[in-house]
Amino acid sequence: MAVEEAERLAASGQAVAAAELLANAGGGGDAEAAMLLAVWLLRGTPLRRDLAGARVWLRRAVAIGHVDAALTEIALTANGSGMPADWPRALTLLRTAAVSDPVAAAQLALVEAMSLTAGGSPANLPASEPLSVAPRIVRFPALLTAAECAHLAGVGAALLEPARVIDPRSGAWVAHPIRTSDGGAIGPTREDLVVRAINARVAAISGTRVEQGEPLTVLRYLPGQEYRPHLDTIQGAANQRIVTVLLYLNQGFAGGETHFPEAGVTVTPRGGDALMFANTRGDDRPDPATRHAGLPVTRGAKWLATRWIRAAPVDPWTIA
Repeated sequence: MAVEEAERLAASGQAVAAAELLANAGGGGDAEAAMLLAVWLLRGTPLRRDLAGARVWLRRAVAIGHVDAALTEIALTANGSGMPADWPRALTLLRTAAVSDPVAAAQLALVEAMSLTAGGSPANLPASEPLSVAPRIVRFPALLTAAECAHLAGVGAALLEPARVIDPRSGAWVAHPIRTSDGGAIGPTREDLVVRAINARVAAISGTRVEQGEPLTVLRYLPGQEYRPHLDTIQGAANQRIVTVLLYLNQGFAGGETHFPEAGVTVTPRGGDALMFANTRGDDRPDPATRHAGLPVTRGAKWLATRWIRAAPVDPWTIA
């Protein structure tokens, strides 16, 4: 089969020949070949990343009938990977996919239950509850529904691995005993319309653009796991994390409070609530008063999602 032969060629260093084989097979009606070529172009290995080219082969795979290609195309259409972002087009594609795909149908039901503008932004927001003025800490009760929380946890569950932090010396993500949870970032190919709409909601409550947010990261803390006191800012970053939004996805566990020692604020997680806080001062320098901790979970499992928001837009395909 073309896919197996292409993978063999790629493994032997013949990526160009492998791509030609996949293109010929995909053009001839092989959906798996078209999808694999799209994946290589999205992943950036063994071929150079080409988002626009990947979109062409995704469309071909969808036209032939590849279900996973349809869901990926929907996500990329909404978040603007390879082409300008187009929420109405993404919603149309989701409705088409939902006719025969129960996964797409479940996503569509969640999206249609949301109050959204034609562009996918929230039509209204819940009232805010200020917890601290300096540093600015604000809670948004019931920002998410229980179904939306469950969706985020479900998407994140497939991505869980030991959580990492950014090494201030190298800028690389590394394991560190300060953070003992499990986590996974929802990258562009998995940013379905439910996740995208929630990211737009986070942007709205924080007064930022959705493009400023890093990929939404889902975290799970089991008993004994914690995130010791830390700042979310990145030492020496040219594009600093100016705001953090935490989305609490469940309750029914013990411990796991979010604690700001300098501000004297301790927040008990409630499923569906969001907690927003500024990480920098007016002069754009990190604010040491925003040091915070995720206290140890003592019973059950705590699930949450974190959206770190930068001063300027970020490229989710290249962010470290």
